Amino acid sequence: MNKISSWTCEPLPLNVTRRIERMAADDDVVRMAIMPDVHLAADYCVGTVVATKSRIFPHAIGGDIGCGMLAIRANADASLIDDQSGETLLAMLRRFVPTNRHSRETAVDSLPATLRNRTLSDFRLEKMIQRDGRVQLGTLGRGNHFLEFQRDEVGALWLMLHTGSRAMGQAINATHLALAEKDGGFPFFEDDSDRGQNYWNDVAWAAEYARQNRRAILKVVETIFDAMFGVEFDDGSLIETDHNHLRREIVDGTSVWVHRKGAQSAEDGLPAIVPGSMGTASYHVEGRGCTAALNSSSHGAGRRLTRTAARSQTTTREVRRQLRDVIFDQRLERAMREEVPSAYWDIRRVMKAQKELVKITRKLTPLLSYKGA
Repeated sequence: MNKISSWTCEPLPLNVTRRIERMAADDDVVRMAIMPDVHLAADYCVGTVVATKSRIFPHAIGGDIGCGMLAIRANADASLIDDQSGETLLAMLRRFVPTNRHSRETAVDSLPATLRNRTLSDFRLEKMIQRDGRVQLGTLGRGNHFLEFQRDEVGALWLMLHTGSRAMGQAINATHLALAEKDGGFPFFEDDSDRGQNYWNDVAWAAEYARQNRRAILKVVETIFDAMFGVEFDDGSLIETDHNHLRREIVDGTSVWVHRKGAQSAEDGLPAIVPGSMGTASYHVEGRGCTAALNSSSHGAGRRLTRTAARSQTTTREVRRQLRDVIFDQRLERAMREEVPSAYWDIRRVMKAQKELVKITRKLTPLLSYKGA
């Protein structure tokens, strides 16, 4: 029986195929689903879903545990964001939603109770919570993390946010990888071992940290919008999903571990978000519950070029051309060479490739994009 099912835009590079086959070769792997945005990242592939019987693979979740998307509609027309208001908004975001760490002025007083009331498995991680957890809560991160304001087809204004568990998720991943078992394939834990249970506990904590991080940023944006425009957001429109996680799910009538790295749940009727690249369309979707795809879909457009290749192939003039319709911090033009639309797959091709996995409910066009260098 072939364990691997794919919904890809084109034939995969050899290095991607080899990583996928290496994971599928593990006897504990029941099934794999490969998403349209699959690409190599370090030693594993973003855009993969892996179902296992009893083994848990940290590589198949990644370091930014709980990284995900949030979208919510403002009670305002998209014309609210123009060049003048956009520049003021960018300045407010730079001050109150930093990309790395909060200052004493803007940091939260303490972590939410859902985080404070859970203990991590390693005292060094507990110390890190005290040192970094509080000052990074409500921060965006760098790379492909972003905060974007968008227009839908009827002219309404939406916020879209992409961020995760920041340094905490990375530290949890590194701590447990050092303890994982190795037998020639990817490092793993047996789910009934103490180390496996500790990893599962800490992954759950990191996923909650990522969720609280997104909610903290949303709260700041709501405050900014109230102060600048007297505008509120519609809580009933909120969509939130994550795409680096470990869950216990039923597959073919059997309970298995489902690992998603750069892929999101697309159960039948479940709302989700598929972002394009900076400067291109994004989509709100509903899952179709495709069991062959392990009820999953892509998490975005997916990188076509490595960051190094994107920098070498893109000039700052090209950045301005590709982002001519988007308000962004032009002081970061050189850094934005890594994030221009041409560095990513065409989101339209991705959506066509996964029409069996999700149905589109809303198309959104970017107005303003806030990113870190």
